[in-house]
This record gives sequence, C-alpha cells and structure tokens, in this order.
Amino acid sequence: YQARDTTLERDVALKVLPEAFTADPERLARFQREAKVLASLNHQNIGGIYGLESTEDVQALVLELIDGPTLADRIANGAIPLDEALGIAKQIAEALEAAHEQGVIHRDLKPANVKLRSDGTVKVLDFGLAKAVKPTVEADVSDAPTLTTSATQQGMVLGTAAYMSPEQAKGLPVDKRTDVWAFGCVFYEMLTGARAFPGTDVSEILASILAREPDTAVLSADVPKALRRLLRRCLEKDQKRRLRDLGDAIADLEELPDDAPVQVQPVVSTGAGTWGWRGAVVAGLASLLGAAAALIGTTFLGAGPEDDRQVVRFAVTPRLGEYLDINAQDTDLAVSPDGTNIVYAGSIEGQRTLLVRAFDQINPTTLEDLGSNPNTPFFSPNGEWVGFFDRAVSLRKVPTDGGPPVTVADMPGQGRARGASWAPDDTIIFATA
Repeated sequence: YQARDTTLERDVALKVLPEAFTADPERLARFQREAKVLASLNHQNIGGIYGLESTEDVQALVLELIDGPTLADRIANGAIPLDEALGIAKQIAEALEAAHEQGVIHRDLKPANVKLRSDGTVKVLDFGLAKAVKPTVEADVSDAPTLTTSATQQGMVLGTAAYMSPEQAKGLPVDKRTDVWAFGCVFYEMLTGARAFPGTDVSEILASILAREPDTAVLSADVPKALRRLLRRCLEKDQKRRLRDLGDAIADLEELPDDAPVQVQPVVSTGAGTWGWRGAVVAGLASLLGAAAALIGTTFLGAGPEDDRQVVRFAVTPRLGEYLDINAQDTDLAVSPDGTNIVYAGSIEGQRTLLVRAFDQINPTTLEDLGSNPNTPFFSPNGEWVGFFDRAVSLRKVPTDGGPPVTVADMPGQGRARGASWAPDDTIIFATA
C-alpha cells in the first residue's frame, strides 16, 4: 500500500502480512527476517526500509516508496533495446553484489521484484526469501533466513519457478551462484521479451530448467558475442562452471562498449563455389599450418579471379606442451560462419583435443573433456557451438568458449566421420566412410 508517514511527513510503502498468516510462525518469521535483512543493506539500487510496525493483528514493513513500473511491466511491452537493457542489468548486478558482500543472497530475483524509477534508477525489492550465508556468531538460529527446521532441510524449494537455479529447483543447498543464475534469466528476458525457461506449469518449467538450454537464436543480431558468452556463463547448469561472482559480470558489462566485433573482409570470387570466402581464409592460414592444413585449404578454396578484398593471414603457434594434430584425411580445421574464429585439432600433453582461436586473439581456448579422439569440427550457424565427432562415432557439440560437451546422437557402426555441415534450421548433415 501507499501510505503517509505523518510524523516525518513523507510518503511510504507498506507491505502488510495478511492477517491469516500472522498465526503461521514460519510466515511471520520470514516477514520479520525480511525487515532485518533489508536493514542490513544500504545501497542505491536496493529498496530501503524505514521500520517494522507490529500490533496484535497487523505486521507491516514501512518501506521506501518507489515510483515507476516494475521490470515485468516493461518487458510486457516486448524486448528491451540493448543499450537500455545493459544499464538495467548493470544496476541489478550491483545491487546483488552489494547484498552478497554483506553475506546475503536474494533467492527470488525476478522482473516483478525490480522497479524502474523515472530518473533511470533501478531498485531491487523483496528480500523475503533472502538467506544470510554468513550469520554472526551471536545470531540466534531462529533469526536465520530459512528459520525453521523444515525450511532448512534439503528438499525445501523456495523461489519463483521460472527463475530458479537447477540446485534450487532440486531443493539442494544454494549460494550466491543461485542469484547469478536468476540474473542470467532476467537479463535474457530483457533482451528477448521471453522467458529463458518457459512452460505451461511449474513441473514443465522445472523440467526445462533441469534439462534444456535457453534458445539463444532469438537474441537480436546486435547482441555482441561477449554478452552472449556472459549469459551462457550465468546460465550454466553446473554450479562449478557457472560465473562465480556478479562483480565479474559488472566488469564484463562495463567493457562491452569497447568490445566491437572484429570485421573480417573475406575473399569472395565468382568461381569459388559455396565455400567462397571461407576457403580463402583457410587457404591463407594453411600456408602457416603445414602441408596437412594446406591440403584442406586447397580443397576449400577453388579457383576464380581475385578482387581487392582483404585476406586474413596469421600464424598458429603451439604453446609449450601443445602440438597441432591435423589429419590431412579429415577436415580437422574449420572457420566460423562470420569469419572471426577457427577451430582446429591439437594435442596437449598427449591428449587430443580441439582449440578455438579468434582472429584478433593470440591464445586459443582449449575445449576440454571432449572424450576420445575428437575430430572433424564444424561450427553452428551462429558460431556459438562447435560440433565434432569422437572415436565412437558419436556426434557431439560444445560451446565455442568452453563448457561441458553435449551428445547430439550416437551412431555406432556408421564408420569414420569425414565432414559435417550445420544448417540454419539446426539440421546437421554429415558424411562417413
């Protein structure tokens, strides 16, 4: 409710616990806990608290009155333009980071809990499910965020389904990485106007969170690769691989304006066939990769008259303990569709793997845990995934910037893979021998 503080002559917001819930010790404790959590936080992007009022029948928080719509109201009008979304996301991340520094995780971040003031200030609200991860020594257990024995048991699910982390959905112990996940969900929703994990009911939503990946194909073309990578790191299902700290997200967001995509001017010749400029880039690289790669480049290039467009050439120099491992009989090297990355086979300390290198970077990214003898790499149309085959002739994919591989199909008895292409409709065409 909106109310008037007659003592200090200011407008405030009242959050009143329904009368039916005042007799419920757990709900009452959670309500009182929210007051204590809010009182411990002092940040420009967190809604403030002025007091807790109690009578026999009424329990109410006296809160800062914040004008403007919620982020949910804003998203209801469609996807938010990139520049605006970046500003909102950065302020949300700063609010959560401030809470984390005080040992508090939110556990229920969602667009409805974010207010957008008319002056552009973003406020994160509703710490009713917040958990103090570093309680003081003298604090009573009854004052802890999850309070009751039943609420602290593994298996207790708290939060809003669409924004729950996998561990939260399973009722497992959570830490600040749960807020990192929710931040990724909210950010994705701002950029697309749709939820990262949709569903018609709670069980379907939770199944989507646990088993599916968000559809990054719906992201606007102006969303840079660095931001797509940040989203993917926030929405990593494995806690150990997820972005650990929202301070890192803030740093990434601040660097985005200087993160202009590399423009590669390809060679396109009228007689180059369907490989066109990709063949020219591979051919330019192959001269420095040795005879095996040169064979691949020659195959891709084709013949045709030259024009005045730029050919990109650079050397791939293995690091200590690293060797190129390109088989002339296979296509162990591929160029991304946008011409900014290559993937190639290498060997590190005797273990064959795949490496991805951007044309504007010196060192490659090693794709790890790919199994036995990964080979025949190829890119997805948006360049965010690398497809490949392993010795068992399983077709697999792995994020371009690293992460756990995903098996697309098992194909026993199909023979050795000799090439593949990933179509825009997500159909993968491959050849075996």
